[in-house]
Amino acid sequence: MASKYEAEVYRCMDPAIALVESLDNPMHRAILKNYCRHVHLEGGGMFKEITAPDMMADDPVYHFTWGDGFVVKGRAGVSDFYASIGDVVLWNSGDQIAVADWGIADEMWFHQMATGAELKKLGQQVEKDDGLYIAHSRQAFIWPYDENALLKGEHIYEDKATLTIEEIDPAEYMTPQRVREIHRECLTDLEERWGAEYWVYRP
Repeated sequence: MASKYEAEVYRCMDPAIALVESLDNPMHRAILKNYCRHVHLEGGGMFKEITAPDMMADDPVYHFTWGDGFVVKGRAGVSDFYASIGDVVLWNSGDQIAVADWGIADEMWFHQMATGAELKKLGQQVEKDDGLYIAHSRQAFIWPYDENALLKGEHIYEDKATLTIEEIDPAEYMTPQRVREIHRECLTDLEERWGAEYWVYRP
């Protein structure tokens, strides 16, 4: 039986897709398409593609306020960061998103599903290492882009006052493998919607 959360993963980029379809500005559309692809690549575990030159600018810088806060620099650093996340299932919902020449601002509910041991790696406080949990919090993603619609980094801000962590029934758990499958299905859907190399900005 599928987890009740699978539908949220399938729909996580719907607000960004809807915004793309409402715009005429080619650069803004390219930025949003990059954003959609990035999220699904990340969820699909395809980190090499995220940091490729057609997706990311040179010398990206990531800022996070998760846990005690930390900074990640450079393509290699970003790739290592993604690889270090481990078996944590991430998805977003309730997005309020805007795009401009400088990049994207997106306020959302951000969800992290994993064992207690994996959540602890991200700075979350839970009781049981072998328990299954979801952490929910309101977060703001500020992603700067360059003039070629390439990602320059991520600034992730968490409203810690909204953070809740709940233990879930194993029947509600989504395995990382299943979530990777969902995100890869979504990548196929994006290519069918927008065509080959849809994320590449061609002025």
